[in-house]
Amino acid sequence: MFGFSRPQLIAFLAMVALIVICPFILYPVFLMRVLTTALFACAFNLMIGYVGLLSFGQAAFYGMGAYVSAWTIKNWHVDASIAIALGGLTGGVLGLALGYLAIRRSGIYFAMITLALAQMVYFFCLEAPFTGGEDGIQQVPRGFLFGFIDLSKDMTMYWLVAAVFLGGFLLIHRIIHSPFGQVLKGIRENEPRTTSLGYRTDDYKLIAFVLSCTLAGVAGGTKALVFGIATLTDVNSSTSGEIVLTTLLGGLGTVFGPAVGAVVITTMENYLAQMGAWVTVIQGAIFMFCVLSFRRGILGEIGNLLKIKL
Repeated sequence: MFGFSRPQLIAFLAMVALIVICPFILYPVFLMRVLTTALFACAFNLMIGYVGLLSFGQAAFYGMGAYVSAWTIKNWHVDASIAIALGGLTGGVLGLALGYLAIRRSGIYFAMITLALAQMVYFFCLEAPFTGGEDGIQQVPRGFLFGFIDLSKDMTMYWLVAAVFLGGFLLIHRIIHSPFGQVLKGIRENEPRTTSLGYRTDDYKLIAFVLSCTLAGVAGGTKALVFGIATLTDVNSSTSGEIVLTTLLGGLGTVFGPAVGAVVITTMENYLAQMGAWVTVIQGAIFMFCVLSFRRGILGEIGNLLKIKL
């Protein structure tokens, strides 16, 4: 089913069950934040976990997706589905432009180039008239889905966010387990050997980069509609750093790991918010503990102990 192994299918069905049950137990807004962060982390994992490209600039695509979705639905009053799609398109186009400049480098050089390009996007958002500068785009309406489904109610919006997340998750899973995904894994393991087999590795890396950026834009656009705001925080380098932490904590190169990391990080931020700046210190301490104790991440270690691939 969808290319899932038996353990993965069980994990997927358990995840779907939790998505269906949790809004009747927990706050839907909190859960929507978890799901948008999880989609963002899964998109990042596609690039770093299966191609080996570490980007410190993913917030640029996430944030620009949020800005475009927020601006179009507020000023053009487009359908919510179109606004989210435009956010994804923005992330993809920006990823194509920036990826074309950065993809020919690897390792720390690629990471630093993406960071520098993302900082350029940040300063563009700071000065561009349509972004609202330091105030951002506020009072963004959730609008309607397909012209008649009112998204102003949290539960209605939650089911849209859940559908977007599951769609993105299944797409990433399909990419990973396709022949294209096998080439990406070959590039991660040994790029010179993959090149010697006749594959144009730069093209494959660029396509994976654009796909990751597109899904990051979708996550950003969805988040903007959920919370009714798009700000500079969305394009800040700290957001890029947080998504790296989320992915590593859940399990790099695992299908479900980024979602688990998103649950952990978002829960900490939500329930420790009253501690102010200490939240960052606690996150750092947990990250250090995880790196020293289980380098595969939470789900990576569980999969290793059970001898299954999650």
